[in-house]
Amino acid sequence: MPKMKTKAGAKKRFRMTGTGKVRANVACKRHNLRKRSKKMKRQARGTMILAPEAQRLAKQFFPYGG
Repeated sequence: MPKMKTKAGAKKRFRMTGTGKVRANVACKRHNLRKRSKKMKRQARGTMILAPEAQRLAKQFFPYGG
């Protein structure tokens, strides 16, 4: 059997941690940042761990665990 392919969009957006959680970039950082509070912009730096429901959905796109 041929290998299953990972969804290309998921490859670009998510990474798996060593313990199997899904890490993603924080949303709402691209434009209109003058409207956002300083606190929101500061907390949106880096990445975040997805909620369990979202992790289940994202893991479906990684047939071999990401």
